[in-house]
Amino acid sequence: MRFAISFALLLGHALAASAQVFQAGAAKVDITPPIGFPMWGYANRHDQPSMGVLDPLFARIVVLSDGTKRVALVSLDLGRAPTRDSVARIRKKIQVDGLFLVASHTHHGPVLELDSWPTKEKPYVRALEERLVTAINEAATKLQPARWGVHGAQVPWNRNRHSQLAVKPIDSRFTVVRIEDLKHQPIAHLVNFAAHPTFLSSRDRRFSADYPGALAGVVEKELGGMCLFLQGASGDLAPRPDPMETYQSFGVKLGRAVIDASPKILCKAPAAAFQVRQRDFVFAKRIDVGHPLMQVFFSYAFFPALVQFYEREYRDGIRPTLTTFLWSDQLALVGGSGEFFCQHAVRLHERSRLEHVLFLGYCNDYHQYFPTIEGAAEGGYGGDELVAPVELGAGEKMMDRALIDLFEMRGKLRTMPAKK
Repeated sequence: MRFAISFALLLGHALAASAQVFQAGAAKVDITPPIGFPMWGYANRHDQPSMGVLDPLFARIVVLSDGTKRVALVSLDLGRAPTRDSVARIRKKIQVDGLFLVASHTHHGPVLELDSWPTKEKPYVRALEERLVTAINEAATKLQPARWGVHGAQVPWNRNRHSQLAVKPIDSRFTVVRIEDLKHQPIAHLVNFAAHPTFLSSRDRRFSADYPGALAGVVEKELGGMCLFLQGASGDLAPRPDPMETYQSFGVKLGRAVIDASPKILCKAPAAAFQVRQRDFVFAKRIDVGHPLMQVFFSYAFFPALVQFYEREYRDGIRPTLTTFLWSDQLALVGGSGEFFCQHAVRLHERSRLEHVLFLGYCNDYHQYFPTIEGAAEGGYGGDELVAPVELGAGEKMMDRALIDLFEMRGKLRTMPAKK
């Protein structure tokens, strides 16, 4: 009897251990649209069609598993994440417990709000969904035992482009997560940094990944594996390049920082199981996109089909998504579907009492700017209701919810009962 009990305990421990074997797999797919597709990013470009490709657009994927749960991280050389409907269709075709579709926010990517180009029968956005599903599933087939480590530094490579304060808010963190196999070969690097990819002129009508593409390219060339650029809370942040620096040289500079840091990162297997949550919100709006005067105003910068998309999208309120992933007792990822001002991420990191919290903007849909209350009070682009139509304080409410989730997942708060 005593032997049977001991054997059962040993078996239980073995199964628990096997259930928490950390694994990772990676993949990459070209998502460059056809020439002639409307370009996204600048109002003064009036959504004119592309005329060429400066450099190709890619999706880079890493799927992580703890033996029980799977999480897919996807970096996209796009201005925004796919729409709500697109994300839902992708989710149905992949087997994951958590999904982060994170756009780099390049301003030289395609419009994704339309699903009728080049034809209604074969629109680009449906092809994009199919490519992402195939690549995520491919990465899942490549799962192998892995370890991870993280390195964080403060860097002088971004600036606040919005605030008029003497001391401007800034998030200068540059975080690198290295994921390697058991032979110490890189599977993927995750790079979290906050700065708008806006090096190229709005007059340049060629698709480009901007500096995140150059960053990823040099890391992959020199270290191997995939390099996922995960844009941060960059709603009010722009790059701070050296004089005469181009998007390529700026990206390579950031890539060199990853290359220098990576060999020094001590990697290990996570000690705890993954925890992931998704929250959907409904907020009031500060403007009515459907009002005839607003229709006329927005139609000056954007073609009618795009304005009509947002009128439908915001008709019943603005519905952003928040995705929270607790990876270990020192690392968490939080994704929000919009352009969040940097203090949202800084305060979340400070309040979470975790060593590393990577905030990922432009994640799983897009709902324009989320200024802080102070940022909205300053006014200006990014703080005004024309580009930040969500109710005041929405970003703060989402960060509070992320904070509660992180503490609950660590067992420091009692889990809130579900609303009936």
